[in-house]
Amino acid sequence: MSDPMNTANISIELRNICQEYPAPNGQAPLRVLDDINLTLDKPSITMLLGPSGCGKSTLLRMMGSVRPLGVPTPTRGEVLINGVPCDGPHDDVVMVFQRYANRPDLTVWDNVAFPFTLKLWRDRFKRTEWQAMVEQALLDVGLSDKKNMRPAQLSGGQNQRVALARALVLRPRILLMDEPFGALDAQTRTETQLLLTELHRTHPCAVVFVTHDVSEALLLGDRVVVLSSQPAKIADDFEISEPRPRSATWRRSSEAVRLEERILDHLHAAGQGQVRITV
Repeated sequence: MSDPMNTANISIELRNICQEYPAPNGQAPLRVLDDINLTLDKPSITMLLGPSGCGKSTLLRMMGSVRPLGVPTPTRGEVLINGVPCDGPHDDVVMVFQRYANRPDLTVWDNVAFPFTLKLWRDRFKRTEWQAMVEQALLDVGLSDKKNMRPAQLSGGQNQRVALARALVLRPRILLMDEPFGALDAQTRTETQLLLTELHRTHPCAVVFVTHDVSEALLLGDRVVVLSSQPAKIADDFEISEPRPRSATWRRSSEAVRLEERILDHLHAAGQGQVRITV
């Protein structure tokens, strides 16, 4: 893994990405992604939106080298991390999913420490070092007092914090998040969004965050990338200059309303629903 404190030289590049899946009975392959070009080269939060089923998660998993068996991924194009083609898991990349996948048989502490049970990470740190890293990660997400509990004893929001701590304990330079707060209730989602904002301030990295929630995109994103319907292309790509945390006053401002309408116009043009606006 690269120096976890060195976030200045982060680069993930999608170059001419096309993804197709075989179709039955000799039909033409299903094209999901078509000529996607995207470069992320600084610590920031990039929000990825698009119609349901357009290929957002496919694209995100491609960046994280989580790829289906028996299907060439990508069909054409390449993913480069720090300028080097990446065809498999990369030490600088960690993923967080909506289903937080905490092991029910382990305590909170052991769930966060789980990466260090793997030889790759166990050999890179002294035991005292990685134990201190686990303690710090739990402190960062506000779960130090829950470290001896098991996932079944926690709320959904607390379980998602465990998953965040497990992802951040290695100080990744690239963090990929697939609708991580989608299953949380509104209040817990707001609290966890604020937590992510604070964690990103103290531990900056390049975050790519898939969401269906337009308000979440405007609340968290330094940059918003909107995909079209299948085969997905980049329909829009813009930056938000307002610093985080973003106040309720800004979210009611003409700028925020204009950006919301800009995103919604693209999503409505795709003729697809399942878009959320948090109020």
